[in-house]
Amino acid sequence: MPYGFYQFVRFAGLIGFAILAYQAHEQGRQTEMIIYICLAVLFQPLFKISLGREIWNVIDVVVGLALLVTIFINPKSTNEK
Repeated sequence: MPYGFYQFVRFAGLIGFAILAYQAHEQGRQTEMIIYICLAVLFQPLFKISLGREIWNVIDVVVGLALLVTIFINPKSTNEK
């Protein structure tokens, strides 16, 4: 794939994780908010974090699986009335 594709994916990841962090903050889920902020920083395209191809492959798979799990597991909101 062209390099621009990977830059786009990193930028989309930054935006997506920032939105998820904001939503977690609004729902009072502080642990998830911190995890999403860390992932936003890890995937941001401005200052690259060099970890090597193998480590990035593992991170990509783990994060992808974790995101799929969060789709199917709906934690109860602490703000329910």
